[in-house]
Formats: sequence, C-alpha cells, structure tokens
Amino acid sequence: MIDRTILVKFGEQTTTEQLQEIVDRFKALKQHLNGVVEVNAGINFSDNNKGYQLVLRVRFEDQAALEAYGPNPEHQAVAALIREYGREDSIAANIEV
Repeated sequence: MIDRTILVKFGEQTTTEQLQEIVDRFKALKQHLNGVVEVNAGINFSDNNKGYQLVLRVRFEDQAALEAYGPNPEHQAVAALIREYGREDSIAANIEV
C-alpha cells in the first residue's frame, strides 16, 4: 500500500469555512476513486505547522491507484478549488506501508 500526505498553505484571505469546504470535498473523493483504501483530511491545529493549514491523506492499494488519482476529474476539481481559495504552497510525500 501507498500513503500520500499533502500539506497545504493558504494566504491570509482564505477563511476557515473555505478550508472546511475543501476538507469535506476531499473526503468525498473516496467514492470516485478506484483502489483507494482510506481518505482523511483536516485542518491542521499543530502549534508547529509552519503555516500549513490543511492535511490531506490518501491510502492507495498500489502504485497504479496512485497514478490514476492525479488525472481523475473529481480530484482535479478539488485541486482547482484549492487553487481558487488561495493556495500558496504545498508539500506532498508518498511512502510505502
């Protein structure tokens, strides 16, 4: 299995409501993706978050499922929303588990 974790930093103009909408939309992706074991997302409340407000995580069955995730239209719609709401930076990490 593969875990993909994404940390996202937004500008000051991004509201808590917008962050929560992204969390909700991201969690709903599971029903639109094949080969996905688990989807988690939330607003980062760590004191040491370096400005990264969102944590998004997906666990895939295998590499093929990870590769299908990127171009998936539902995933692309959430990615567009993240950009629209003021994404300034993001960090992604993939690990085998």
